[in-house]
Amino acid sequence: MAPPLHRRMACWLYEGMLMFGVVFVAGYLFSTLTQTRNALDNRHGLQAFLFIVFGIYFVWFWSRGHTLAMKTWHIRVVDRQGRPISQKRALLRYVLSWVWFVPPLVAIAPYHLSGGESAVIVLGWVAIWALLSRFHPQRQFWHDALAGTRLVHHELPRVPHKKK
Repeated sequence: MAPPLHRRMACWLYEGMLMFGVVFVAGYLFSTLTQTRNALDNRHGLQAFLFIVFGIYFVWFWSRGHTLAMKTWHIRVVDRQGRPISQKRALLRYVLSWVWFVPPLVAIAPYHLSGGESAVIVLGWVAIWALLSRFHPQRQFWHDALAGTRLVHHELPRVPHKKK
């Protein structure tokens, strides 16, 4: 069975906070290398660059079992047999994980909604996608099922303290 949904979503939120640092460093690097002075200039180039940077980040960490957020929440990503996942499978999981964001973004793109309205639609979809895991036999997220991966509880063995 997968870790409880509330723990996976707490991990998801923590991962989002950690990604702010990745975005900051990658954005600074991109703007320095491209000499971009205005945030709206070269926006699509920056988005493509961030997609690649995020891919490198997640594929690298997932192929080692977990990201920092996953380690904090005692969650590990494994294949269907419980083994560590390959970089190829981690890349597939990364691409499929965009189902968290792409459907609502595609749906709202033609309507030029305000930031608040867009946020409600995106967060609503995230909640729906998370709740859909309740219909999976092992309560996994559906992008994990499609990628041949699963999230499991993983706690490192405690090291006994030496008495002085």
